[in-house]
Formats: sequence, C-alpha cells, structure tokens
Amino acid sequence: MKLIIEPADGVAPLLAAIKSAKKSVEIAIFRFDRKDVETALKTAADRGVKVTALIAFANRGGEPSLRKLELRCLAAGITVARTADDLIRYHGKHILIDRRVLCMLSFNFTHLDIDRSRGFGIVTTHANWVREAAKLFRADCTRTKYAPKTETFVVSPANSRSVLGTFLKRAKKQLLIYDPKISDKEMLGILQERAKAGVEIRVIGSVTGRAPFEVQKLAGTRLHTRTIIRDRHQAFVGSQSLRTAELDARRELGLIIQDAKALSKLVDTFEADWTSTSEKNAPTSPKDADAPQDQPAAVSEKEAEKADQVLTKELDPLAVSVKKAVRKAVAQAGNDVLHDKGVKDTMKKVVKKAVKEAVKEAVQDAQDAQDVKEAKSES
Repeated sequence: MKLIIEPADGVAPLLAAIKSAKKSVEIAIFRFDRKDVETALKTAADRGVKVTALIAFANRGGEPSLRKLELRCLAAGITVARTADDLIRYHGKHILIDRRVLCMLSFNFTHLDIDRSRGFGIVTTHANWVREAAKLFRADCTRTKYAPKTETFVVSPANSRSVLGTFLKRAKKQLLIYDPKISDKEMLGILQERAKAGVEIRVIGSVTGRAPFEVQKLAGTRLHTRTIIRDRHQAFVGSQSLRTAELDARRELGLIIQDAKALSKLVDTFEADWTSTSEKNAPTSPKDADAPQDQPAAVSEKEAEKADQVLTKELDPLAVSVKKAVRKAVAQAGNDVLHDKGVKDTMKKVVKKAVKEAVKEAVQDAQDAQDVKEAKSES
C-alpha cells in the first residue's frame, strides 16, 4: 500500500499508475482539467490498453467541460460511459489498473486539487478492494444496482452511514478528523458522545453548531479530503464528509485502512497541519485577541434590511410567548419579585439565554436545509 499526500506528491503517482497499465485502465471522473492525465490516458489507448472513462453526468457549473472531455476521449479511442442521474452527485474518483491496482482518491483530477489542496490517495493491490471497485465501476457504467460485500470498502449511499457511524463509535482514545463540513445530526451525536466518554477529538475543517471538542480551519492550504484517523490504528480516507447529503444521496467512495506506514504518515501530516494552523491562527497582540478569527463575507445594506424585516415579522409570536412566560412566572412567584433587582436580573438572563440557544438551533437548521437544497440543485 502507498499513501499519496497532496500537494506534495503531485500528479506523478497517477501518471506512473496509468503508464504501468498492460491491459486496462478504468477511471471515474467528477472534475477534470489535467492535460497530463488526459495525455497519459490517450497514450495508453494508443498502445492497445483498453481505457474506460466513467464521467459524472453533472457537477456544479462544469457540465460543458465534461461533455467536451467525453468527445475528446471518444476521439482518442477511449470508451466513455456516463453516470446515471438517480443520485444528486457522482462524486467518487478512482482508477483501476489491470483490475489489479486500485487508486482510491479524495481529490479530483484538477490543478486546484492536486497542486494547491490538502488531499490523500491510497494505492493498493488488496484483492477484496480491487474486486469491489471493479464491481462498482461496472454497476455505475451500466446503471445497475451495487451492493457492497466488505465494510472496509465504504460506498455512499450503500453502506457509508452504518460503517462510518460504527467506525466513530469504536474510538477509545482519539479521533483526528479532516472534514470540510461536519453537519449530519447522527454523526454529530456520535462525536459528542465519544467526547463525553473522554475520547480526544480534533477536527481540521468545520462543524455545524457548538462542538465539545477542538475545531480549526486549515490555514495556508485548501482542504479537500475527508479523513478520519481512529486511535492511530485505523483510518478512513475517502470523498464523503459527515454530511447528510454525502452519506445518503451521493456516490462517494472511501477505504478503511490499517497499514502502519500509511497511518504513520497520515498522523504526521495531521499533526503538522494542526500545529501550523494553530500558529497561524494564534493572536499576535491584545488587539488581535479581541478580534473575531473568522469574518463572514459582508452583505449589502439592502440584504441586511430585508433580513431584519423578515426577522421582525417572524419574531412577533416569540415576543408574545416571552411576555406570557414572564407574566406566568410573576403570577406564581408573587408581585414582590418585580421589586427585587436580583430576581429581575436573573429573569433577564434566563430569557436572553433561551433566545440565544433558540437562535443557534434555528441557524443550524437553516444551514442544514440550505446544504441539502444546494446539493439537490446541482443534480
């Protein structure tokens, strides 16, 4: 087994794998702008290797380039298949060489992902994984149903929710996680439970809502991998985030590995990224310490005014409910509480806390709904 670490390793391991093919190359593509990879595929076809490209039916804003890629591949003698449109995305990316070597990747065949983003890939000859990858590739090419046979070959939506949920639950000491956005309620619940049980959890990426563990955004490099290292003995490397859409409504792929050398490199990379991010995010002066670390994009005055108007209208029932609750509390405790400053201050704090928690929950629900909406709109 070999671990590919991007951007350090670059495109060389992929070009070498394609060049080594004697009989067949099968490649699943979601995004693609690498002329060097395209040339390697054409060269393989020219020397008699059967090259098959499974190309996603759509991606955000990139359909025209995918259709042009299909035409170029056909002109070069490459067999082209297109994924179905039953899922909101076909986001997996992998290469099979001679049905003997599998390259499972968390990154796309693009300059952005390979040259300027943190990503990982697994190159393996593990017979079960190669067999499963071949079955999945054939099923997606022919648009037929696929049922996974091993839990270490993680496929969305077939088995990823159950497999990754169990993987997290079995953590005893530590979880080191790369994930651009963790938002699935079930997975968040598992992580919260593990944190309460004393498991050290660190996330490079982002988490929806309040997290009882450390979370940092990767500094200096774009994040484009989904990786979970459990107790430094096993790791998941793949394309699916712990998000509802990516677990239940998209084609995503990953592997659960336990190769000691690959795990050691994953841990070292995570720790280096964590340290580097911590140093870059650390305040350098009292003024910096008081400033928010993540500034949202500015919105226009018109947008802000519109949001204020909608909120004012929608919060009217809440104001009525608060008034009723306060009146009820006063009626039960007696009017004397109105003359007690300490009681009044406490009541204000309780109301403020309740409203604050309600707002947080509402924002989280709205963000989750928007994520699903955006994912569906990409289909």
